[in-house]
Amino acid sequence: MATMTSEPLTLPSLGFGTYKLRGEEGRSSVTTALELGYRLIDAAYNYENEGTVGAGIRDAVTAGTVSRDEVIYTTKLPGRYQRREDALDTVAESVWRAGIGPVDLYLIHWPNPGQGLYVEAWKALIEARDRGLVRHIGVCNFLPEHLSRLEDETGVLPEVNQIELHPSFPQNEPLAGAPEGALAWNTEHGIITESWSPLGRGTSLDSEPVRAAAAAHDATPGQVILAWHRALGAVAIPKASSRARQQENLESLQLELTDAEIAAITALGRPDGRLNDQDPAVYEEF
Repeated sequence: MATMTSEPLTLPSLGFGTYKLRGEEGRSSVTTALELGYRLIDAAYNYENEGTVGAGIRDAVTAGTVSRDEVIYTTKLPGRYQRREDALDTVAESVWRAGIGPVDLYLIHWPNPGQGLYVEAWKALIEARDRGLVRHIGVCNFLPEHLSRLEDETGVLPEVNQIELHPSFPQNEPLAGAPEGALAWNTEHGIITESWSPLGRGTSLDSEPVRAAAAAHDATPGQVILAWHRALGAVAIPKASSRARQQENLESLQLELTDAEIAAITALGRPDGRLNDQDPAVYEEF
């Protein structure tokens, strides 16, 4: 049975997403985020910004804003490279692109169950970790059935599962083998849940429960939703290119919602609440 070789992973309560942040603007946004206090930075091979994000981290380290070991840099393996040799080559390329040493957290971006290769990809990430290319490994968009198969075939569960989670889709709907929903299943199995598109791309900002909580706490709707994620035990990773929005999101860490507010926002969820109908049971991305 395989075992982890590094200390257990702990993550900040809020991360920084970098989807569509590229070039000099993206580099500057990452550096600013680190200056403000973000320490979890989320990129991906398919975002085509590993070099940009790595440059932003290097700038902050060189300026003395942060030390390299304080930053948790995340990137992801695309679906087209799930075979063992392809996966190992891609991980090595990710390390070179960022130029900041071993990747702190490497994730499989989608299970792509139709390919039937996600277990092979997972074994490759275990090997990459054991070689020292990466420090921690996890997945994105894996359902409990996929996660159970990883454990059955390798003895290793992911440390992180990054999933679509926002008020319209709070991941509390029953699933095969997980009647309590994906978020609770992850928690019960010691897997950290990260939320992608945590603000639902604005779909819930004007909802009555969010507006009411914002008024009650003198906060913005976005801050309310980020506080809701934290209350659920999920790590939100919103993207924000401007310094003002980055700061606004960080200030959500000072906001504590009531149980009633949390329940009212969670009640906005619906079975068809996914933004683009990307059901990991059938959806594939390469």
